[in-house]
Amino acid sequence: MSVAVEFKNVSKRFILQHARATSFQETLVGLFRRQKRSSENFWVLQDVSFQLEAGKSIGLIGVNGTGKSTVLKLMSHIIQPTAGVVNVFGRVGALLELGAGFHPDLTGRENIYLHSAILGVSREHIQRQLDEIVAFSELEQFIDVPVKHYSSGMYVRLGFAVAVHTEPEILLVDEVLAVGDAAFQHKCLDRIATMRRKGVTIVLVSHSPELIQSFCEEVIWLDGGRVRASGHATDVVMEYIRDIARKEREEQQTISQQEVLEPEESAESSPIEEPEEKQRWGTGKVKIVRVELYVNGMPGTTFETGDPVEIRLHYHAEDKVVEPIFGLAVHHQNGTHICGPNTKFGQLTIPEIKGDGIITYRIPALNLLEGSYLLSVAVVNQYNSETYDYHDRLYPFHVYRAESQELYGIVTLNGKWSWSSP
Repeated sequence: MSVAVEFKNVSKRFILQHARATSFQETLVGLFRRQKRSSENFWVLQDVSFQLEAGKSIGLIGVNGTGKSTVLKLMSHIIQPTAGVVNVFGRVGALLELGAGFHPDLTGRENIYLHSAILGVSREHIQRQLDEIVAFSELEQFIDVPVKHYSSGMYVRLGFAVAVHTEPEILLVDEVLAVGDAAFQHKCLDRIATMRRKGVTIVLVSHSPELIQSFCEEVIWLDGGRVRASGHATDVVMEYIRDIARKEREEQQTISQQEVLEPEESAESSPIEEPEEKQRWGTGKVKIVRVELYVNGMPGTTFETGDPVEIRLHYHAEDKVVEPIFGLAVHHQNGTHICGPNTKFGQLTIPEIKGDGIITYRIPALNLLEGSYLLSVAVVNQYNSETYDYHDRLYPFHVYRAESQELYGIVTLNGKWSWSSP
């Protein structure tokens, strides 16, 4: 195994200054009073160790302030560790903070050369790539305008275009991609995918579990400056989401304890207890009480490619819940996240629910190929900020190969072949 990045017992400390003077008058008074500003050591990373295999896509997840961006800055040598060793084997291209390496008074064209020099790329190489960089950034009209007049999206375009055209062996991408418009985001992700196929190591920081899960092979979860978990993307992302839901539930329990509740009301509104497998969590405002799979109108968990399938989610809501979103996810036995439809994406608005009901998802023809699969189901609030109930890969099913269907891969495109000769 070839290693691209190695962290050995890395720690990083920042010094936080308190009671900083905010005016000249306060500074002058402080000198006469001989006041000392207090400071505090803040360890953003503590004894972090890991190895990143060359040619893989690795995601970094965690809440704000847990050290994700610091890890990328250490990889790109923008900052140095307070303790430990960071080894990087290969040329690095980095898209980190907006405008990093840009001079506001220089034009976009001039900043391409400046930014490339910071990345250690020769002027001759950039001269050969200049037209392609400008075209990729889609900033032809503004390339000779000082970048201080650029919008945040234009900064991202220019920074990403430079980063991917310096032929890096390791590409570091922070959350800044979220600033660009949707079309450019897709363009960037397509380019990253192409680089990955060419063997470039990708390190991606994002607050989007869906993006991390679908794009990265492995994930490192940072929590409080330490590695909380690492491994297969789906497993680590699900563990991270469970932790967020648990903390959210504890906060709601704390709020509930501060309120005056009737005894029977308190008992009914208690949140869902997590089973030992830790594969179910949620606040319990809506509960998915049963999940059923049907093929040709009959219940079952064994299907053939092309079968019509129905997935029925039976739910119960003790009190009225406004605009819930129901969804599901299908994972292959190897952990690959295949799809994640929900009622919002399907343009089904549910004004409110109370009591019992059924949500049905109909698949006219199942396009999964032979293999074992796991089904997850969930219900969240309209903003996807509160999870009412999540069943993580709790429902296994198997698909067999139907006659005349493909043998290799996970899904079929249901295309038709034709042939003609002159």
